[in-house]
Amino acid sequence: MADVAARAGVSRALVSLVFRNQPGASEQTRQRVLRAADELGYQPDSAARLLARGRSRTIGVLLTLHHPFHADLVEAIYPEAERLAYDVLLSARAPGRDERRAAEALLSHRCEALILLGPESDAAYLGELARRSSSLVVVGADAPGGGADSVRTAEGKGVRQVIDHFVTLGHRRIAHIDGGRGAGSAERRRAYRAAMRRHGLADEIRVIPGAHTEEAGIAAGRLLAKEDARPTAVLAANDRCAVGLLHSLAGAGLEVPGDISVAGFDDSHLSHLSHIDLTTVRQDAAAQAAHAVRFAVDRLEDAEQEPRELVLEPRLVVRGTTGPPPGA
Repeated sequence: MADVAARAGVSRALVSLVFRNQPGASEQTRQRVLRAADELGYQPDSAARLLARGRSRTIGVLLTLHHPFHADLVEAIYPEAERLAYDVLLSARAPGRDERRAAEALLSHRCEALILLGPESDAAYLGELARRSSSLVVVGADAPGGGADSVRTAEGKGVRQVIDHFVTLGHRRIAHIDGGRGAGSAERRRAYRAAMRRHGLADEIRVIPGAHTEEAGIAAGRLLAKEDARPTAVLAANDRCAVGLLHSLAGAGLEVPGDISVAGFDDSHLSHLSHIDLTTVRQDAAAQAAHAVRFAVDRLEDAEQEPRELVLEPRLVVRGTTGPPPGA
């Protein structure tokens, strides 16, 4: 700013007034200051200015790379944050970079609030994050210990919708590829078993170990392709897992849904593609993102705000990967 003042022939205080769009400078002077700044390539550092006031107005978002639903959530987080005059900083889990490192990076960059998409950390660490950040929102999982807000889908209801759909089509041998430690996986497992028992199919319950990845779906597909009495329908852990399963089944010469029906969970943008056309459970990414941002900002503006939990309704979206069982 001193360089700009010297070039424009005015005081540093006057330059500050111009950059803050405050009264005190004539229009001619204001244009001279802005022209000098442009010639010098100067840009006001809004982040530094906010930090000087003890604020960063930045929301840190932790996500998983290559997760289509997380991409959908981030895409919806940006406009809501900008509407409320907050910036967004992303930090990702990746091979060789676990969730703890990703979260610590956000804290080190002075993010005022954290939004964790599908966290897999234990309750102890999530509770620690809630104590260390001014505002913590968990998306896609329960918030531990009451120190954070949470936004999630009614996982169990979504699973029941899928199993009801399969049974209505005539399926009995219905398997579930498990999501491992992924967010929502435990509730989906419980809901799958309960739904199967409700339909009198307790003897047909089969949970295949997996994860929220394409690789888990591919591995499950290879396993099922070798079986003579394989399931006629499979609920995958999520859409990523379902896409891997579809790839593996196609490679083994099995037709979907002619030989085996497949459903996913999320309704990520991948499931809409015509060559995938995946039956899946829709989670409302836009609503989850908007509420997560609002919860984060509300807590920043009112530290006494009680933690809130929002559970959104899922919706089964039937597409081309499900049909009657073979021979029906």
